[in-house]
Amino acid sequence: MTTVYISIGSNIEREYHIRAAVTELKTLGTGIEVSRIFEAEPVGFSGPNFYNCVLAMETALPLEHLQQNLKQLELSYGRAPDAQKNQSRTLDLDILLYGDLVQDCAPQLPRSDLYKFAFVLLPMMELCPELEIPGDGRTVSQLWHAFEDNQALWPVERIAS
Repeated sequence: MTTVYISIGSNIEREYHIRAAVTELKTLGTGIEVSRIFEAEPVGFSGPNFYNCVLAMETALPLEHLQQNLKQLELSYGRAPDAQKNQSRTLDLDILLYGDLVQDCAPQLPRSDLYKFAFVLLPMMELCPELEIPGDGRTVSQLWHAFEDNQALWPVERIAS
């Protein structure tokens, strides 16, 4: 079993898609933990605010199969196959960490979003502040405390059931 961290985001029917993603991801692993959901303004474009969270789980799936499952989930929930960066989306699922794997080829691991976006780093801080980032040597907490971006981010009290 490998511990993985997956970023979940949506700015189209946000509550529905975040809830659906968590439900679907529970079928791919065990020991599921989910951070609080945070609302964030889009980065790099104008559009509705996003809901974001991070899910941690143990999975027996090889990296390639996990990546294929995530892409299929995105498509099955209405993401366009040719979706570009910096645009609204129903569902965005990204592997942030896959065990201790470090690689530059797709998917890049650790995912560079850990160093760029508060909506990724703060949920990671909730789940695993003392986790050391593979290939980096710093903990999630150290990354958070050194983080200089002032992106607006606030917790969502609760999404409807």
